[in-house]
Amino acid sequence: MARVVVIGATGHIGTYLVPRLVRAGHDVVAVSRGAAQPYLPDNAWHRVERITLDRAAAEANGDFGRSIADLKGDIVIDNICFTPDSAQQLAEALIGKVRHFLHIGTIWTHGYSGVVPTPEDATKRPFGDYGVQKAAIEDYLLGLARRDGFPVTILHPGHIVGQGWSPLNPAGHFDNAAFQTIARGETLALPNFGMETVHHIHADDIAILLMQAMDNWSVSVGEAFHAVSPGAVTLRGYAEAMYRWFGKEPALSFHSWEDWKAMQTPENAAATWEHIARSPNASIEKGRRLLGYAPRYTSLAAVQESVSWLLGNGKLAV
Repeated sequence: MARVVVIGATGHIGTYLVPRLVRAGHDVVAVSRGAAQPYLPDNAWHRVERITLDRAAAEANGDFGRSIADLKGDIVIDNICFTPDSAQQLAEALIGKVRHFLHIGTIWTHGYSGVVPTPEDATKRPFGDYGVQKAAIEDYLLGLARRDGFPVTILHPGHIVGQGWSPLNPAGHFDNAAFQTIARGETLALPNFGMETVHHIHADDIAILLMQAMDNWSVSVGEAFHAVSPGAVTLRGYAEAMYRWFGKEPALSFHSWEDWKAMQTPENAAATWEHIARSPNASIEKGRRLLGYAPRYTSLAAVQESVSWLLGNGKLAV
């Protein structure tokens, strides 16, 4: 078993990953700002070494990479890296000091979907600051793997879902009002024909894929893998399934983008555009073939579990 350092340990992925690592017998060091607790309680956290470290402040001082290296992890998992400079500071400090480095990217590195399902090796033309920065990180880390043998594996999640937070909804944003509209059987307005796609992933399936990458080191190092459910869903199909889950008949209306946008808050409209402009639909064939990846949750099952949690915890009133 290994000493595993998890950066961003109490977030979406870490909530599920850290207990799995502990139960697998690993010595786990959980690094976070200390500002939040995991979304779900688990007795495994009592066997975890907790380190409080403000990444932004430590990077500004040039100390973050060294601080992580000083923890002497055999494996380092980075859930919260968003700029090439941040990736470089950490990777350079870990060269020659770790057996495996795992980085969480995003399917937004692809930009527009050209072919679907999109394989990992499709030509990438990202847009928007987040996708562009994450694609640059991927280029840097995989280049470091090729040139210097840095033992990196990259996972690219879709829209992360789990108990404890609101999932991306059928209108393409995160406002729970969409689920309330569906639960009441009222009409939900969708942009265009509702045929754009979103691609969810349960956070626990990401945790499982990370561990499969660790267990299959020889084929995962120097590679990137999509971490998504077995299939993307259209906004229309997603909405209709949620109506039926709530015991209602689907009631949808469709509007041109400009008309639909005028019906929304600026924040919701902007979030929807970011998602449907990309309409991700990513392949998991590479992960299946090399790592044995078999997600436990479909997109709909992941969302329905999350919505059940929201209902049960008074976060969604219907």
